[in-house]
Amino acid sequence: MKSLRFDAYKSSPELVETGRPVPGPGEVLLKVAGAGACHSDVAVFTEFDEEFGPAQLRPSFTLGHETSGWVEELGAGVSGFEKGDAYLVYGPTGCGHCRACSRGQDTYCENAATMPYLAIGLGRDGGMAEYVTVPARNLVPLGDADPVAAAPLADAGLTPYHAVKKSLPKLAGGGTYALVIGLGGLGQLAVQIISALTGATVIATDSNPAAMERAATNGALTVDSGPDQAEQIRALTGGRGVDAVFDLVGIAPTIELAMKVVALQGRVTVVGIGNGSYDWNFYGVPYEVELTSTYWGTVEELHEVVDLYRAGKITPQVELFSLDEAPLAYEKLIAGELAGRAVVSPAR
Repeated sequence: MKSLRFDAYKSSPELVETGRPVPGPGEVLLKVAGAGACHSDVAVFTEFDEEFGPAQLRPSFTLGHETSGWVEELGAGVSGFEKGDAYLVYGPTGCGHCRACSRGQDTYCENAATMPYLAIGLGRDGGMAEYVTVPARNLVPLGDADPVAAAPLADAGLTPYHAVKKSLPKLAGGGTYALVIGLGGLGQLAVQIISALTGATVIATDSNPAAMERAATNGALTVDSGPDQAEQIRALTGGRGVDAVFDLVGIAPTIELAMKVVALQGRVTVVGIGNGSYDWNFYGVPYEVELTSTYWGTVEELHEVVDLYRAGKITPQVELFSLDEAPLAYEKLIAGELAGRAVVSPAR
């Protein structure tokens, strides 16, 4: 079968022929419906090397940590799945027996340092292939929902959902405001998730007019990235500031913007892994402001994300590519030429 492999640091992934995987005990073989292309993948093959980056992400492996597919074959000891049924894959893969993993929080696995990989598609062969093996506990049923369009929900949906859920106390009640900085695939879903879970007024900002237009169609008030950006955002809140800010970029200027517009006792969550820094000062921000980060989410939360998707509350915007076009999907991602989340669909 064909697979898109990360085989060497500082080089682009390549399509190669690999053997069809065989599901081991407790695993399910999926025929891949869709696999999302993520900026995290780009960091792996452009920024990491022997000295920088997690040891679990050393080459080589098949990319694709946002995956959906149809059940093809069951490994030993697996039951309760029917061939042809559609599932979304929970990517994080911890040890399975520590306290965090027992709660479905594989992203916080206490034994992560001893694991041979971080996730399906991040160290372990992922979904940029015709078939992929997955632990049965990592499968979330999609029912009759479109599995191809659902693929990005495994990360681009789950990551902002987790961040929004953690911030819900700040958005409870009437008259609250939320700000989304960065309106790529995660940011667009964050706008929809906030609207689905809260009554907050959503403000969204980006330098891309087309991205802001899409956010506006989902009910957000938009602010461009001009020199008076912070003043405009504060004006929309009546000068009080934003109760919960979600920075989907994570570079120094966006973190600084978030801290300029956050309200007294507000919360800023840096979701984007832009490696930005912020010089905090006690008198430089309103009192009791929380500045925090987040990482992916739990398998239970992915079930909740799928519930929203099946109910029509959130809809990822996707741009489809065949498996042969997978390298092109990453080229367009790097060049900023995508209108939605790139999804590689081997059946296309």
